[in-house]
Amino acid sequence: MKETTQIFGIRALMEAIHAEEPIDKVFIQKGLRGDLFRELEALIRKKGINVSYVPIEKLNRLTQSNHQGVVANISPITFFELEPLVEKVMQEKKAPLFLLLDQLSDVRNFGAIIRTAECTGVDGIIIQKKGAAPVTADTIKTSAGAAFKVPIVKVDHIKDAVFYLQACGIQVVAATEKTDKSVYDISFTDACAIIMGSEDRGISPSLLKLADHSAKLPILGEISSLNVSVACAVFLYEVVRQRLHAE
Repeated sequence: MKETTQIFGIRALMEAIHAEEPIDKVFIQKGLRGDLFRELEALIRKKGINVSYVPIEKLNRLTQSNHQGVVANISPITFFELEPLVEKVMQEKKAPLFLLLDQLSDVRNFGAIIRTAECTGVDGIIIQKKGAAPVTADTIKTSAGAAFKVPIVKVDHIKDAVFYLQACGIQVVAATEKTDKSVYDISFTDACAIIMGSEDRGISPSLLKLADHSAKLPILGEISSLNVSVACAVFLYEVVRQRLHAE
């Protein structure tokens, strides 16, 4: 297992980007100036790397080294490309199962979801390059190592992934409380992909409009929602239940 590695310094990060290292997130000091910094910013934008502008105190907590206003995390895993993965799975399986995570931000929730995805036969997890939870040592630990077994794809926009999956004949189902239809009313026996939303905002309205179906979990208590990793597990095991019953 390769632990999450830090890179600090502008030139070191630029070299890592050019070397195609799997950079998960970049932290840049607010107010940083200079030609070299502008060159780095342009490179980050070109590659679509997740970036946050933070106070210098944040960077000092991330590393004791001379960071020059820039710290980056290299992911401990290698990410997959969407189209080759989907094509490969479609050739090998009659009813593929994919999971799309819309702006999920908590690394432990992410790890728990990856673990459940591995247990339920998910063929790939799709996240957005910007705004998504990074794959850290905590993610790996919470996933119980499943992050090395389930392909994880990073895309520029989740919308484009939805369009591509639908074009491949894959039904897209949004998990949301903003519907009257229950998860138990949806058929998951054919190829499908499930969208789970962020912890605080759920699925973005623009994505909800694109989904072929929306479904919710029945809530019988006073608390109006479940933790996203728990909700995801219920959805995935409903897929498993239906497919086992259909065999």
